Amino acid sequence: MSRTTPSRTVEIISGERYVQAESPRWDGRDGGLAWIDMATGSLHRGLLVEGTVVPVSAVKVGAQIGAPIPLAEPGAGWAVAVDRDFVHVGDDGTVTPIATGIAAAGSYMNDGGGDPFGRFWVGSQSMPRAPHCALWSIDPEGAATERLGGVTVSNGLAFSPTGETLYYIDTLPHRSIEAFDVAPDGQLKNRRTVCEVEGGNPDGMTIDLEGMLWVAVWDAGEVRRYSPSGALLETIELPATRPTAVALVDRLLVITTASVGLSHPTDADGALLGVDVEVGGAPAFPWRGKSPSVSDDIRFR
Repeated sequence: MSRTTPSRTVEIISGERYVQAESPRWDGRDGGLAWIDMATGSLHRGLLVEGTVVPVSAVKVGAQIGAPIPLAEPGAGWAVAVDRDFVHVGDDGTVTPIATGIAAAGSYMNDGGGDPFGRFWVGSQSMPRAPHCALWSIDPEGAATERLGGVTVSNGLAFSPTGETLYYIDTLPHRSIEAFDVAPDGQLKNRRTVCEVEGGNPDGMTIDLEGMLWVAVWDAGEVRRYSPSGALLETIELPATRPTAVALVDRLLVITTASVGLSHPTDADGALLGVDVEVGGAPAFPWRGKSPSVSDDIRFR
């Protein structure tokens, strides 16, 4: 049962509408925001100016774009999971392969995010849905290691600040949030269920500075805040039916949404939404690999 919370005002903060906006990331290098549109295979970047997202750039990356992660250094661009691969997207829009053929044939990259040790974690999905996908970590040298198999639709993930706990969503078949202990070398242990998510499909997820989990619930028109023990702390009702993912830009909860598959979308469906909350978050953990333009001789495996 959710606790009593202050009334929330949900604002549309983007002028543009997207078919399936996903994977918002707060960029700690310049304070900007990045997100993707899965339907167009594009990586978008913008700045928050007086509560509104002002677009800066859009780059077509690939047919099946999954998730972006900033590199550590200012101006070093972004690493992006796309199709079955992992690529670098420069600030000038240049797309350069880093590692190819990570995901199995017939599957493609979906959501992901960084950990405090500079690794990029990303999972895959396939059509039709079947439990033959996986979750990987990609280290700063570009080597991909499969961490979890038997995945159906790899979606939200969030690490505790120390990186010792991974919270993870494989949307199907159980519609639940899970947790793992993470060893220093990245091995996952002690898999357990945090809670089941009812009334919709759990999608993207982020963690706030109190260690609470914010989850976008597709087809429920809600974002929910859960404790690490699985208690439902708050539900925010949205004007959009299909929220896809969330990011905390300080104390602004940014929510990406989709209009895909809706016969009568509203003005909020496909928009970026914003909600002020009391507990903020931190910028996205970066991938600590090298930009190809910085070190062309780096060996990726």
